[in-house]
Amino acid sequence: MKARALVAWNVRRIRVGRGIPQEQLAYDARIDRSYMGRIEQQKENPTIDLLERIAETLDVHLSEFFVQPTKGATAPKTLPKGRKPKRPRRKTR
Repeated sequence: MKARALVAWNVRRIRVGRGIPQEQLAYDARIDRSYMGRIEQQKENPTIDLLERIAETLDVHLSEFFVQPTKGATAPKTLPKGRKPKRPRRKTR
């Protein structure tokens, strides 16, 4: 797996595993949400300084972004769509 794909895979794996929306991670790491999305889509080549900020935000060591997935590992699932959490439905009378 190429380095950019490896970083994208691991950033998404860690973020989704912790239940952090992409928008929140981008905000906390002080980067644009769309740029964060492009990192996870392998469309951007982030600097080491930016990767360090993302790692600090996720509270992981930078080396976690370069861990090879096990053979047959499936891509991390996405979080539910939308920017707002679902609210429970009101009971009708």
